[in-house]
Amino acid sequence: MKKTLTLIALPLLLCSNASADAVGEVDTVFKLIGPDHKIVVDAHDDPKVQGVSCYVSRAKTGGIKGAFGLAEDKSEASIACRQTGPISFNKPLPQQEEVFNERASLVFKRLRVVRMVDLKRNTLVYLTYSDRVIEGSPQNSVTAVPVDRATPIPMK
Repeated sequence: MKKTLTLIALPLLLCSNASADAVGEVDTVFKLIGPDHKIVVDAHDDPKVQGVSCYVSRAKTGGIKGAFGLAEDKSEASIACRQTGPISFNKPLPQQEEVFNERASLVFKRLRVVRMVDLKRNTLVYLTYSDRVIEGSPQNSVTAVPVDRATPIPMK
């Protein structure tokens, strides 16, 4: 039994996203056995842009499968990125890059956030979507953070 639990827990620990801060959650469906279905909100700080934080809300499946991390979460997610301090850049940014991702099932599905640079408008655009090994999802959400023209976005 102990070996089985270790085999289940190890992939969950390896797949966890340490950079996300839990902000809150609400229950959406009561489950008699196991945790309820929820909508969770996490905060992610952009690792290459100081002063920008993204808030991602997503569905989290409960029940018995959800309790053991075996459930596949729905593809719906929403994102809102905001300036949370003075904006500065560690180094030049690529035109497009995955900023962070989080697992939405044990193996096959991930929720991803991609940063794109709109140089013409001096704006950072963030897109969230989910993908699967076999087939992606067209469900997505986008947000933008304008950067003061006095601070040009450095590009690679």
